Amino acid sequence: MPIRIVLVEPQHPGNIGAVARAMKNMGLVDLHLVKPLAFPHSEAIARASGADDVLESAKVHESFAQAIADCGLIVGTSARQRHLPWELVEPRECSAQIVQASRTETAAIVFGAERTGLTNAELERCNLLMTIPTAPDYSSLNLAMAVQVVTYEIWLASRPGVPPPPERDVPLAPAEDVARFYVHFEQVLKEIDFKDRTGGGQLMARVRRLFNRAQLDQNEVNILRGVLTAVQARRRPAGPKQEVKEQDS
Repeated sequence: MPIRIVLVEPQHPGNIGAVARAMKNMGLVDLHLVKPLAFPHSEAIARASGADDVLESAKVHESFAQAIADCGLIVGTSARQRHLPWELVEPRECSAQIVQASRTETAAIVFGAERTGLTNAELERCNLLMTIPTAPDYSSLNLAMAVQVVTYEIWLASRPGVPPPPERDVPLAPAEDVARFYVHFEQVLKEIDFKDRTGGGQLMARVRRLFNRAQLDQNEVNILRGVLTAVQARRRPAGPKQEVKEQDS
């Protein structure tokens, strides 16, 4: 299955190895790392316990954007609510959707650094925000445990005999194309002098959340960018106001 596990700035090499083991237990092998503190590392190999092949094929990126550039559905994980309200889903709720998306494009599940999690800017690149329910008096999960829970639910949803959800007519747009759309959208807002009336300077964050929730496919991104281009083409530069002179009677 083209399902990618992305670890953003993992701090402990042993956790990377344990994540590789958890992935291989559930049939996943596509591991991507964003700025790992120490990798490759002997502790990662020791903790992988036979999942050395997952570590050997792991790809390292300098930025989060690079790690998800070719992905369609992007699922972020978080244990905390952020400054903008997000609709949270649990692994069992969205596992079938992840499997379905992986039939036509790469789906990514993103985990943040051990202590801080994903930043708001990283969450804004995600279509869904997943949280793992735990006992309220002790909710702490280490990185490998969280990956194990999520990949287990994906394995259950992908087993033979489980009816697949309906396939999309058009694949989801790659994250790289969606990012270009947001740049284009913001550019047009500036050109038409659209003011942020939401307060707090959160306009584009809310725009991203809106469209990420919609999970735009490639055709929809092309249509929206075509609309933006048409707006730019028809807009006339605003000139100085001219006074209307009264006619002599």
